[in-house]
Amino acid sequence: MAYVDSRAFLDAAVLARLSRLALSARGPMNGSVTGIHKSATRGSSVEFAEYRKYVPGDDIKHVDWQVYARTDRFYMKEFEADTNLRCTIVLDCSASMSFDAGHGSKFDYARRLAATLAYLLVHQGDSVGLLCFGDGTHHDIPPRHTPSHLKHIFDTLSDVTPGGKTEMVQTIHDLAERIQQRALVIVLSDCFTEIPPLLDCFQHMRFRKHDLAVFHLLDRQELNFDFDRPIRFVDIEGSFNMITDPSIIQSGYRKELDRYLEGLKLGCREFGVDYRRVVTDTDYEKVLAAFLLQRMGGGLSR
Repeated sequence: MAYVDSRAFLDAAVLARLSRLALSARGPMNGSVTGIHKSATRGSSVEFAEYRKYVPGDDIKHVDWQVYARTDRFYMKEFEADTNLRCTIVLDCSASMSFDAGHGSKFDYARRLAATLAYLLVHQGDSVGLLCFGDGTHHDIPPRHTPSHLKHIFDTLSDVTPGGKTEMVQTIHDLAERIQQRALVIVLSDCFTEIPPLLDCFQHMRFRKHDLAVFHLLDRQELNFDFDRPIRFVDIEGSFNMITDPSIIQSGYRKELDRYLEGLKLGCREFGVDYRRVVTDTDYEKVLAAFLLQRMGGGLSR
């Protein structure tokens, strides 16, 4: 059983229920120990992969003698090798993640997702790391799978606080280059940056053959923009502020937001990114259960 404690972002009952599900990669992974995920290399597990011609030096125990009897030629049976998964959870710690309309901040929600995912991965024998970024990289914990390592991740999640501007694009570009083996990368962010450079770094991650999942976290108030009186809007990550009547700009705001959300969703679909828009008043257990179940079925979010 993986390490777990009673911190505010952990719920033992949720962990117990979700532990019945496996977090699966969408493609072959490279690992160092036997696990539950298909490897990019061939091995000798129970699932048949393909035939190849015999070459001198091959172990004859893998010759398919039934095929030889029919063709008078030697063919070797190859199987999918199972491996462990390496995952890096990328947590946005910029100031905009501190937005809270009354039911908890986006950052607190993201922290619950990160802690639960880390626990589940270690619980199933996989390696998990944590990268916290804002206007730079604040913490970069490489993937490991021990209970003491999980405690280190929980300690970091307890200590980190949101602040500063976001350097999400450069952070993901750098991470894509640094990860040497195929891995699962899970991004938890409100994605407040321009779409073209954001999709460019996502494409970079996919080009490097990493499995990328993005949880796009939004507050219900950001979506509805249902303010009913003049209000001062303040840029959490900058110095700009303005007082306006929301009814005047509501239509334009919603139009631009819809354009942004649709563009990001379609771009992620084009590059094979597992994109998940999450409203932070949604039960996070249901969000994670849907994520796990869909991945067990080998699908993408719609």
